[in-house]
Amino acid sequence: MKDSLFASTRILVTGASGQIGSELTSELARRYGNDKIVVSDIKRTEAARAISFQYLDVTDKAAVQRFVKDRDIQVIFHLAGILSATGEMNPEKTWSVNTGGLRNILDVARDRTPMRVFWPSSIAVFGPEAPKINTQQESPLMPRTIYGVTKVVGELLCDYYSDKYGLDVRSLRYPGIISSETLPGGGTTDYAVEIFYAAIKDKRYTCFVSKNTILPMMYMPDCISGTLRLMEVDLSRISIRTSYNLAGFSFSAGELAEEIKKHIPDFVIEYKPDFRQKIADSWPMSIDDSFARKDWGWKPSYNLSSMTKDMIGKLSARKS
Repeated sequence: MKDSLFASTRILVTGASGQIGSELTSELARRYGNDKIVVSDIKRTEAARAISFQYLDVTDKAAVQRFVKDRDIQVIFHLAGILSATGEMNPEKTWSVNTGGLRNILDVARDRTPMRVFWPSSIAVFGPEAPKINTQQESPLMPRTIYGVTKVVGELLCDYYSDKYGLDVRSLRYPGIISSETLPGGGTTDYAVEIFYAAIKDKRYTCFVSKNTILPMMYMPDCISGTLRLMEVDLSRISIRTSYNLAGFSFSAGELAEEIKKHIPDFVIEYKPDFRQKIADSWPMSIDDSFARKDWGWKPSYNLSSMTKDMIGKLSARKS
């Protein structure tokens, strides 16, 4: 990165032990060095062992304030949160962590200058009222999950703090994220990751959504690339102060299974939809991310075929 703010300050990643956080942390450390990165979570993983780590509960505002001040943090990637499927099991906790935690981060960041904050939203902000195909940036936000509700509130908070306090906060509406490095953590799109591990280990998988369920997805390298590209770009190029639509590629669960069979011919899949099917059915099938492409040059590198090949290659090598 050439951005002077990134080059001259320490960077905090909250939720650093999660699926996105662990890989984002590794990439930030690769670019800037371990000494520039501070990671926090309520649990520790191997990915953070070479980097400064500390337990941090983002719902404790005083602790967040002390943490940021003591370490002279000026860039925050706030990834701590509870995902969609897990969130439906405990709506109260999901509200506290997702909404309260974000509010605490924004309040602390508001009082420090200069400060830049990234916070992830999700396609879960959309509900059945939004167009299913090429869901646009300004489509209706009527989610049917508490997770989606917290994301809508979070987007409005980001816009409010940007408008009222001039805080440089940036956000992306992530689709389902597929990773070869970390297991999923309680989201509705977890099947698109679990299926690879099961195919390689057992050559069999029971999918919790139907064969024809189509959802927007993205491979983790594109997710990290898009996130850092948004955070690097000059503020003058940011036109969306809530959260940018971001797309990679869309496919059905059945199409994914068929792509895997090209590499593992004897792979067998069974479909047994559970409560997550209803959540998936409320979400878009494809996303229009033209604002991200126009404003800061977003363009994914992977499609279904190249992602599947890369995933199977990496997981197979690790197994052997």
